[in-house]
Amino acid sequence: MLRGALAALLGMESDIEVLGAAADGESAWRELQRLKPDLLVTDIEMPGLTGLELAQRIQRHALPVKVVIVTTFARAGFLRRALEAGVMGYLLKDAPAEQLADALRQVHRGGRVIDPQLALDAWGEADPLNDRERQVLRLAGEGMSAADIAAQLNLSHGTVRNYLSEAIGKLGVGNRIEAYRLARQKGWL
Repeated sequence: MLRGALAALLGMESDIEVLGAAADGESAWRELQRLKPDLLVTDIEMPGLTGLELAQRIQRHALPVKVVIVTTFARAGFLRRALEAGVMGYLLKDAPAEQLADALRQVHRGGRVIDPQLALDAWGEADPLNDRERQVLRLAGEGMSAADIAAQLNLSHGTVRNYLSEAIGKLGVGNRIEAYRLARQKGWL
């Protein structure tokens, strides 16, 4: 419903053309390659491929599309990861529609638009996890065993245990579930 409403609102702007909409990250990736838009508006959380993973994939493939994230996740960790992935805009869903349209125009011109309060918060606590620890912790938080994680990521069981132990230690918690919850709350996953 929100995707349709957002597309309809943006479509009413005389200088913005909505080329497509997708329900999940993999569909968005396919549509992005097919339609070749100037801008992509995405959320952080989507089924299959998150908005951050989609932005990272765009960056890896050096596609000439600018990414703007519109989300409810007002977390500095998400913003940091988005900026590392080359995202040019990061706005919250409670912002007025006119602000989004103006932000898209500014990003299209080469600017960067970030929610001001979130930008200030991002200067706070740094994410202590590396990419592999984050990946292993995310899978553990989804209920996968160390053996299942090892099989999925082509790692040894001991290596997965080491990554989990490192993440637990860095976050100063007692177990992997607490580590997952804390990292998720901080926006690091």
